[in-house]
Amino acid sequence: MPTIVKFRIEGIAPLSQSKPHLSELEPGESHDDWRKRTWREHLHADQHGEVFIPPGAIKNCVSEAALFMSILIPGKGKSTYTKHVEAGVACIRPVMLGINKSDVQSETLFLPADGKRGSGKRVWKTYPVLHQWSGDVELIILDETVLQTSHRSGNTILQDIVEGAGQFIGLHRFRPRKNGWYGRFVVTNFAVEALAMAA
Repeated sequence: MPTIVKFRIEGIAPLSQSKPHLSELEPGESHDDWRKRTWREHLHADQHGEVFIPPGAIKNCVSEAALFMSILIPGKGKSTYTKHVEAGVACIRPVMLGINKSDVQSETLFLPADGKRGSGKRVWKTYPVLHQWSGDVELIILDETVLQTSHRSGNTILQDIVEGAGQFIGLHRFRPRKNGWYGRFVVTNFAVEALAMAA
């Protein structure tokens, strides 16, 4: 049985999702009207309309933080914990935010048409934005190397990495990893909920 780690993330910056969607223009509809009609489709929401953060977004955030921080494993030369996080940490449950998509606000920005920073043509784009958000995260730990105690902080290595993820990587559109400042969070109630059984 693998170890389960649970913690809560509390947003300290807006969260803006940009899920691609395939909604087409209706007959006679202008692009501006289409944008105003479909912007909520950029949200990840379940069948009840509750907004969530996909498991893959959490996993990628933590893995990118492990690579960015490159914390050395004591006694292992230049080896870091990065590969142990990438291969040994999984997130399989979405992080439910307790917010219905009908209550989400939007923002309209003049952005590159192709989504690439510095490209020439710009167009108006509308995205959902959550100014206050939080949720509970559950990670499955298959490699307990990441649960070793950090000599620097006294936390587990994984907690240090998750906290770094909230500060330096972030989640979704315009996050720090993509030269933005959205999607940043702090970590609370970090706990190891179940210990792996001995072989």
